[in-house]
Amino acid sequence: MKQNFSRIIQGCMTWGIWGKNFNTSEMTKRISENVDIGVTTFDHADIYGNYTTEEAFGQAFQQSQISREKIQLISKCGIQLINEKRNTYVKHYNFDSSYIIKQAEQSLKNLKTDYLDLFLLHRPSPLMQNDEILEAMTQLKSQGKIKAFGVSNFTPQQIDYLSQHIEVSANQIECSLTHTKPIDDETLLYHQQNDITTMAWSPLGESLKLGENSVLKQNLNKLSKQYDCSVSQLVLTWLLHHPAQIYPVIGTTNPERVKAALGSLDIKLKYQDWFVLYEASRGHEVD
Repeated sequence: MKQNFSRIIQGCMTWGIWGKNFNTSEMTKRISENVDIGVTTFDHADIYGNYTTEEAFGQAFQQSQISREKIQLISKCGIQLINEKRNTYVKHYNFDSSYIIKQAEQSLKNLKTDYLDLFLLHRPSPLMQNDEILEAMTQLKSQGKIKAFGVSNFTPQQIDYLSQHIEVSANQIECSLTHTKPIDDETLLYHQQNDITTMAWSPLGESLKLGENSVLKQNLNKLSKQYDCSVSQLVLTWLLHHPAQIYPVIGTTNPERVKAALGSLDIKLKYQDWFVLYEASRGHEVD
């Protein structure tokens, strides 16, 4: 499954009213620009833009006239936001089979597509039931509406629970140089052991907000000059260097920054420099 996605994934959370609020022509232009440079995977969730961004993207994708086979679409469901139209008065999770199926079908309609390359449960619910999820995913797969099933923000133990009967092919988690928990708690090792694709949201973490006096910022500045790259590229390179073959999900809407992110794929980071940054991030040397 891994080879089906572009190595850098475009996150679309801020393309709509939660961010830049692109109109259809602007969004069409962004889709085309990404595809032209090889960023062909687009990450969505039903809730983005308070349930409006997928539909806006779908209209733009249709206008672009780009062949469906040239792109990969990811979406997520499960989070229920407070929304008068949906009669929800508290933020919660819903993983009933009927709800999962309904949301997947709504995403297909919104995105103007017949299938999703990957469909994720957005966050784990304390009330999720294996049989309900299995029923939904079995139906969606058998009907060709999703190619693969995965999760987002799940722990290894939660994945093990689902994996008793369902193949979990991906987990989208927060992971970056300033959020190394998935490395430290062996979540990434678990992914490697179980052939689970790792996708990292917020892959730059807090690296661009660090004070100039921070040890990590000083090392990033020094090494970015040494490798003739930007700090952002170096941070992505650090993540890409991990053997889990992480797929960064970048949130930028700036075409030049998307191109720069692709440039991080060509940087060859030395082992010791990887550990220099790891040590600086954690505040102490490895054991």
